Amino acid sequence: MTVQFGLHPPARHVIVHVSDTHLLDSNRPLGGRYDTGGNLTRTLEAVERLQVRPDAIVFTGDLADLGEPGAYRALRDAVDPVAERLGAPVVWVAGNHDERPELRRDLLGLAPSQEPVTSVHDLAGLRLIALDTSVPGWHHGELGAQQRDWLRDVLREPAPHGTLLALHHPPLPSHIPLFDILELRDQAAFAEVVAGTDVRGILAGHLHYSTSGTFAGVPVSVAAATCYTMDISRPAAEVNGMDAGQSFHLVHVYDDTVTHSVVPVVEAGDGGFFTAEWVERMARLTPQERLEAFSRKPGRSG
Repeated sequence: MTVQFGLHPPARHVIVHVSDTHLLDSNRPLGGRYDTGGNLTRTLEAVERLQVRPDAIVFTGDLADLGEPGAYRALRDAVDPVAERLGAPVVWVAGNHDERPELRRDLLGLAPSQEPVTSVHDLAGLRLIALDTSVPGWHHGELGAQQRDWLRDVLREPAPHGTLLALHHPPLPSHIPLFDILELRDQAAFAEVVAGTDVRGILAGHLHYSTSGTFAGVPVSVAAATCYTMDISRPAAEVNGMDAGQSFHLVHVYDDTVTHSVVPVVEAGDGGFFTAEWVERMARLTPQERLEAFSRKPGRSG
């Protein structure tokens, strides 16, 4: 049972947002140095340690670095048992490193084709729509007229708790030099579809660092990669991947807001203050007693 200590009730929905696994067949080191399979394992272990039942686990693209069948099978074999234990559906989104035919066949169990990988999920009233911004043979992103028309039709009917969109290329500026070459194109046309609808948030990846912004009046949240991340504090000519800073996002959907929290994937101890016993003790107190016990500064009176 969740105890409400403050003004906000528990979130109506919780989603795990993971991005850019970039797996290779037989777990060959990515770029000769990154253990993408090991990093994914550590990420999934961190997800299970949350001890929450998410409404969905969303992977926003670049699932396999070269679109290899063996990489998609390895990804499925790693994620499916975790999702089953958590009782959560998995939503797969295609990225620019993915290949649609292999993704469809070896990850989704569908007939291989070059059709966009799109889907609509009803998560107990929250609608999640997976879009496909990948362009076969290219690394930049696009949402063609056909996919935009399809999205417009889906959004005509609002969902009870609103809609989240999941895609790979974020409709935001990039702070990595030259990455604007690989940005999502035709954003103005996309904005016309999104503006004024029940879309409450956009989940994306691609950039390998966490960032956020707004698009057509809608919050956009970009999750960092699990494979390697970018340190944008480095000089422009030195922004390369680092085997550090991996994380995923926890998305909490409330009636009046949506929050996106970065969860680091790191081995580190905690301070040991907010223990289970401490939480239980706070739960037994009245709201005023909790303020006295935790809010009042030592030696201060009203």
